[in-house]
Amino acid sequence: MNDSTITLPWLVIRQDDNGNRYRVGRYATRAEAQKIADSLDTRGHKQLYWVERIGQNGASPID
Repeated sequence: MNDSTITLPWLVIRQDDNGNRYRVGRYATRAEAQKIADSLDTRGHKQLYWVERIGQNGASPID
């Protein structure tokens, strides 16, 4: 990794009513990702949002 590379290891994941999972966004800190997940969760939709960290090998939990 060099100075021009930005690491965004935290994902916000959304799961719909049918169990399909989607990446909403990638974030630099857990706090930032959790803030987004919380704001989406309070909108009243029947979706489930949570935060996960990308694995050391770069694999996303929904790849």
